[in-house]
Formats: sequence, C-alpha cells, structure tokens
Amino acid sequence: MKKILFFVVIFSLFSCENDDYILLNSEMDQLSNSKAPPGATGLEKQILDDLDVISNGIGVSYFMLPDNNQYSSIPQDPLNPITEEKVALGKLLFHETATGGNPTTASNLFTYSCASCHHAAAGFSSGLRQGIGEAGVGFGINGEGRVFNPNIPVNEADIQPIRSPTVLNVAYQDIMLWNGQFGGSGTNLGTEANWTNIPENFIGFEGVEVQAIKGQGVHRLLVDDNFVTNFGYQQMFDAAFPDSPITERYSTQNAALAIAAYERTVLSNQSPWQDWLQGNYSALSNSEKKGAKAFFGKGKCYQCHTGPALNDKNFYAFGMGDFDNTSDAFVLANVNFENVKKGRGGFTNVAADDYKFKTPTLYNLVDNGFYGHGGTFTSVREVIEYKISGIPQNNEVPVENLATQFGDIKLNKKEIDDLVLFIENSLRDPNLSRYLPPTINSENCFPNNDEQSRIDLGCG
Repeated sequence: MKKILFFVVIFSLFSCENDDYILLNSEMDQLSNSKAPPGATGLEKQILDDLDVISNGIGVSYFMLPDNNQYSSIPQDPLNPITEEKVALGKLLFHETATGGNPTTASNLFTYSCASCHHAAAGFSSGLRQGIGEAGVGFGINGEGRVFNPNIPVNEADIQPIRSPTVLNVAYQDIMLWNGQFGGSGTNLGTEANWTNIPENFIGFEGVEVQAIKGQGVHRLLVDDNFVTNFGYQQMFDAAFPDSPITERYSTQNAALAIAAYERTVLSNQSPWQDWLQGNYSALSNSEKKGAKAFFGKGKCYQCHTGPALNDKNFYAFGMGDFDNTSDAFVLANVNFENVKKGRGGFTNVAADDYKFKTPTLYNLVDNGFYGHGGTFTSVREVIEYKISGIPQNNEVPVENLATQFGDIKLNKKEIDDLVLFIENSLRDPNLSRYLPPTINSENCFPNNDEQSRIDLGCG
C-alpha cells in the first residue's frame, strides 16, 4: 500500500517525522481488521482499528504502560537495572530536602529538593512557568505559589532558563532535557564531539541516569558520607548497592542511580486512557472517545505522540516563544541563553537542529498549566489553536527549520473541543500521590522546606 506523508499540526510541541505509521484515513478504513473485542461500539472499533494500523498490527498493547512495580516490563538502563531497594531509596532521595546541602546562600540550607521543580501536585513538573530550586519560597496548592525570596540576590537563585519538564514516563526516553544532551547511547550516538562537559555520557549511561548525576551539582544538592550518616540512609544504600565498594557506596553517583531507578517507575498508568486500553470502555465519555478518534485519526497527533508514553525521540521547531527579561519569566546572566534558545541545535551545533525541541509525553499536562518549552501558553486549547494557525511566536526561527506540519491541518471547533477533552481528562492520571513517600528520613517538609512552604504544606 502506498504511504503518503500527511502533514499535521497538533498539541503542545506536537510534531513528528515517524513516517512508518502515517496513513490516510481512507487507507486506515481499508485496513480495518475487526479485531475489536465484544462490547466495543462502532466508535470504539474505529479507534481500535486506528491503533492497530498505527502500531503495525500490535494493537492496544503497543500503547499500554506497565504497572510501576513490574520492573521487567519497564525500560531501563542496562548499567542500572531497577531493583526494589533502589526504587525505595530513590523515592526518598528525590523528595528529601536534606539533599539541599550545597546552597549558595547559607539560609537556604535544606530547603529544596529534586521535587521542588518536579512534584506530584503538578504532574511531576513545577506548577510554575519557570521552576525555582534554591531561593524559592512557598508552595501554594500545586506549586503555583512558589516565588523568589526577595531577601536573596536574584543571581544566587537556582532558576531554570526553560520550562521544567515532567518526570512522568521518563523511562520511555533514552535522552533527557529539551535538547536531549544527556544520554550516552541510542539517540545520542554520533554526537560524542559535544560531550566535553558531560563525561557521564562516555560511561554509557542513558539520559535518566545522566540527568540524575548532573542535576545534583547543577541544582546544589549534596549526597555524601556525612549526609548518609546524619540522616539515616546508610542501611538503604547498603541494601541498594551491596556490590559497590564501601569506599564508593555512599556517593553522588549511587544516589543518582537510585533516583533514576525510582523515576523510571513513575508512570501514568492509572489514567482513564490506560484503563480504556485495558478494555474498560466506560472509562472515557463519548466526547473523549471522539477526541481519541481525532488524536489517532484525522488529527494525526500519533505521528509523534505514539507508544506507551505518547512521545517519540525526535526534535521539532514550532516557533514557540522563550523566556525573556521583559515578561514574567527571565534568565540569569550566567546562562548561555543563546544556546538554550536553539534547543537541539545548541547541543549538536548543527544549524538544521536550531530551535528544535524534544517531543514531550502528553500525560498530566493539565496539572502544570504552562505549555511549550518557554511556557508561553496557558491552556491546551491555546496550543492547539496556535499549531493550527501556523504563525510563529519566535521570529528568530528560520522558516526552513519550522516543522512542515505547522499550520497544515484543519479541525473544526467540535473536533478541537473533543481533542482538548481527551488530552486534559483521558490522559490525566488522578492518583500520582501514590509515588510520594509518607515521610522522609530528615523529617523535613517536602518538596520544599522553607518557612512559607511549611505553612502552605501544613507540616513541620
């Protein structure tokens, strides 16, 4: 059958070049294999047929996320196999504000953690347009109340120059960050010339592990012998890394490997869409099912957003805006923002990669409230309509680098309504709190431990 590349505009960094699965609607109809189980309606059969074609005959299992304790089914780094002991340790370290042990300003000691910018209340993102680690105060309800401490010089803050990505479903990425620079295998093979400041890539660690190692230094976290002893983590490190020499066991790298193992188990497998894939067809409303049909049919969102996490490993330019010093978000002077703005091209130094950013997972996006790598959109609908308009926010992006799908599809209002509903409701796991520890060893508040956060969180 002849394959036809059908260009499309879709939601929040929606783009793709996954030609293997691209078919016209009419061809999909012809390929219908009537494998739908008993109880499926006509609309459900259409969706199931679409999924079968997109997955080259694999069907619904191609899109299913495993249980978070089903380790053998979760993608993992061969150099860091997931174990129950690592996950238990990583869950605590990820949220432990006592890891905030290397602040620029002494008064910020033990007030922040990995989870300051990646917490469950915001779908494991920050709940802010611009995440703040050290020098942030407050939390609010889902992280939206975190602000700069006015008593701290802003150049001492740990503020992100790009929107904090979610930790959800990172097991389905072999590289990390919006530009994909972390990761020494798979997608990044061939980019070794650009690994000068990322020696962990040369070890061969995948992106989740590399980010967990590098992030401790960048974000002023400190895990060492003193931390392990003072906060009672020795027994958990011993259980997680019994084969590691005792002189190396309580290290930044082992802490990172435990954190990465935990992060790989943070999966949005209780979303209504995942329930629907298991055969519970009442999990979605009729409008949500129509949205799924638009997503996997006419909308062609699946061209990039496919597989269990609904993301691919590619990079695309849609001309979305960045942070700047004239808006409600800004960048610090010591950040090489020209490189940050160029996305993948800022890492590869290849002009054709400039202003291209990695496709994100689509689960629990609505929990954060900001969309695009610069957080320049505040609703799912806004992003969809932007993609349909084809008018870029950022005029610096060369026309030849813009995704060919940009502005190339037409959806009517009802189709947009249904698509928004599917993304906001069907792809939202409502029970992410199951990934939180009840307490951390320090007995501090988490994800933040500054005075205002303790008030907001009702702890300490």
